[in-house]
Amino acid sequence: MDILNLIRISAKALMRNKTRTALSMLGIVIGIAAVIAVVNLGEGLKQSTANQLSDMGTNLIMVMRANQRRGGVSMGSSNVQSLKVHDCELIAKNAKNVTLVSPVVNSGGQLVNGSKNWSGTVYGGSPDYLEIRKYEIATGVNFTDDDVKKYAKVGLIGQTIVENLFDDGEDPIGKIIRVGNMPFKVIGTLKEKGQNSMGMDQDDLVVMPYSTVQKRMLGQDFIQQIVCSAASENVAEAAVEEIESILRASHKIPEGGDDDFEVRTQQEMLEMMSSMTGMITTVLVAIALISLLVGCIGIMNIMYVTVTERTKEIGLRMSIGAKNSAILMQFLTESIILSLIGGVIGLLLGLLLSYVVSLFMSLPYVVNVMWMVIAFVSCAVLGLISGFFPALKASRTDPINALRYE
Repeated sequence: MDILNLIRISAKALMRNKTRTALSMLGIVIGIAAVIAVVNLGEGLKQSTANQLSDMGTNLIMVMRANQRRGGVSMGSSNVQSLKVHDCELIAKNAKNVTLVSPVVNSGGQLVNGSKNWSGTVYGGSPDYLEIRKYEIATGVNFTDDDVKKYAKVGLIGQTIVENLFDDGEDPIGKIIRVGNMPFKVIGTLKEKGQNSMGMDQDDLVVMPYSTVQKRMLGQDFIQQIVCSAASENVAEAAVEEIESILRASHKIPEGGDDDFEVRTQQEMLEMMSSMTGMITTVLVAIALISLLVGCIGIMNIMYVTVTERTKEIGLRMSIGAKNSAILMQFLTESIILSLIGGVIGLLLGLLLSYVVSLFMSLPYVVNVMWMVIAFVSCAVLGLISGFFPALKASRTDPINALRYE
């Protein structure tokens, strides 16, 4: 049978019952749309994470307190006091591949300006903290080493703080605001950075000298973190080895002993985030594929019903000379057409859905072409599989019994 004629006959047969045809495609449409949307959003999330980590500096190195373990159980790192300002000084002095170093302490607090208040996060660092974390000053100036030595009550505020504590057009520079019970002078504002890949507002912060946060707010002598900049991305791994060697010596950790700190680079963080998003995407794709499988079963069910309804038609065609192979091909073609049309609609719906969600979540819109091809080929394969057994049943119909069928 001519392939074009076969397609035309199959299309006419499907159009006889438009509602049934549409409903039988629905499972395929939903399955393909879900797969495409989930994969594209997963790729967009990965791209967003990579972009934001790049904005923080590809040569950024972070030293954190290691998790505390008791009886083989992780107790977290909140009570670990392994990092000191002295460690920063040793790294700055002895690590040849490190250019900038800053201790980091942070604390949450209620920020108050007159009748306005806002709950924000206060970060304490050295004057190099802003450069290391790629924050830029919008107005005003940065604090100095002298401010660090004096525990000066000064700070720079992000745009979220500006918007919530000051009236439109009001200049925050020189104003005195309070965090908890401690007043401090605003000496600068930071340029807007927006949300990171985890949805956290990067502009909802105050940056002060670390000594001010450490002594005046927290009353502690340890720090939570150390951030460093390697001389270049190429020497980041060498810088990590230097930092680890310096800290192991400083903390008197014996050979083979467990470190009381962790050192991570941007690349490691990117790989970790990509692994997490990849795992989530895989789980969601698996769920979407189940929906696709349900759609395949739905088409098979509809095709069995169609074969039964058209038993007389099959008997008539066989009686006038139609071969079993022609009957088989006709019903297979109908099944494949159903799957492919559903696949095309699902692809378009998935692209539209991922675009809308990407806009809503402020993610890059990334289209994974490979998965589009895989999804479309899967439609054809599923159409072939779901239509094979009903078509085989139709091709084996006894024409005499078929003509007698009521």
